[in-house]
Amino acid sequence: MIYVRCCDREINIAAGGNLYDQVSHELNVDRKLFYLTVNGKKIHDEIIPSGCTVHAIPRLLGGKGGFGSMLRAIGAQIEKTTNREACRDLSGRRLRDINEEKRLKTWLSQKEERERAAEERRRQKLEKLCQEPKVEIKDQAFLKERSELTENISNAVELGLKSTSAAKRKPEEPEAGPAPKKKPKKIYGESSDDDSSDTESE
Repeated sequence: MIYVRCCDREINIAAGGNLYDQVSHELNVDRKLFYLTVNGKKIHDEIIPSGCTVHAIPRLLGGKGGFGSMLRAIGAQIEKTTNREACRDLSGRRLRDINEEKRLKTWLSQKEERERAAEERRRQKLEKLCQEPKVEIKDQAFLKERSELTENISNAVELGLKSTSAAKRKPEEPEAGPAPKKKPKKIYGESSDDDSSDTESE
């Protein structure tokens, strides 16, 4: 007896004879729709010894082909990118985040070095400012004129301050004389007393 397994069915077939025809008759399937294997090897019309297990595997109909040429045509239209930042690694993290973390670590590790360089630049600048100028002026007339100029400026500032303080003083009050007579305010529509007296005299 030969044991034939097909999907979820098992059948027993007598040894000898055409195995494909017997399996086709038992399963009621055309022999073109399946093939037989023993220990993973495909068999044709070989004689199978009794006691073997044969697997009947259904054939799967393939496509019409042309898929490769379609992929090539589409591949020419797709723009190739070198930016892989949006991809993920095997742990599920985005490469963008991983690269950003690396850049942050390097920036933090170089923080002390940057501060040291800034301090060095600041120190050099202060030293440069504290140094006396290297240019020596030997023209005595120029040196004399420069010293006189500073004195003249200080004198001019003092004179300016004195003149502004004198201008801020209150002006003297004018001589006392008769106080000017204030005219009474007129209200629109009403005549004043003077007008009424003029009319009475007439």
